[in-house]
Amino acid sequence: MRILDTHLHLIYPDRFSYPWLSGVPKLNRAWSVESYFAEAANLGIEHALHMEVDAAETDMVAETQFVTKLDPRVTGAIAAARPENGDFETHVEGLLQNPMVRGIRRILHQSPDELSQTERFRANLRRLGELGLSFDLCLLARQLWIARNLVDAAPDTRFILDHCGNPDVAGGTSVNWHDDIADLAKRPNLAVKISGIVTNARADWTVNDIRPYVEHLIASFGWDRVVWGSDHPVVTLASNLTGWVEASRELVRHESNDNQSKLFHRNAERIYRVEV
Repeated sequence: MRILDTHLHLIYPDRFSYPWLSGVPKLNRAWSVESYFAEAANLGIEHALHMEVDAAETDMVAETQFVTKLDPRVTGAIAAARPENGDFETHVEGLLQNPMVRGIRRILHQSPDELSQTERFRANLRRLGELGLSFDLCLLARQLWIARNLVDAAPDTRFILDHCGNPDVAGGTSVNWHDDIADLAKRPNLAVKISGIVTNARADWTVNDIRPYVEHLIASFGWDRVVWGSDHPVVTLASNLTGWVEASRELVRHESNDNQSKLFHRNAERIYRVEV
């Protein structure tokens, strides 16, 4: 089963500034496209979408231009932008000069909750729908109410909830997450990304630790609104790329080839408008 990775971070500290990496020593180095595909190609990952890496605001445009020219197997990019800013539309229209831009992300899990609660922010998300671009939501489990508000405010924009909505797998306190996910899934313009969950688990996590969360996501959203992402290299904080791919395949190995292909590549090709 071939895989389209919807969440690859490439890090080039010799070219761009990533202020947040100073607080994550294990990740604070170069992570190149060559090193990624040296491992990924043997796992069935044929293509990847680059996910913005929260580079310094002055580097956002340059990061997107750079990563989309690195390797033909990087078939698109989810670019950084700031919907809270007055120049958002101009910024996005500039990004669209690059035909490989598939969507936009603005990191919200490390931002004040109120950042996304303005009418400007919501209007700019509605504008993304008009431009045919998606918006990736990166939120903590306690912030899933933000996802509900934004998705409802822009019903014609396609949203993707990153990292399974960040449940507390290690602590096992998932009641609110469980209910919030079931409620969010009622919104047809929202999909969910099976990614990032192992970094919320214990260091000695097993497939059975994460299985209930993934199964709840799939049961809630259905097989047509789930996509897969590696979150490489952040995944190395809890495992490695190989371990996460193997765990993902194990989670769905009893499913039909049709359902597996939807998770691993077909839904992503549709949602992110990727031709491979």
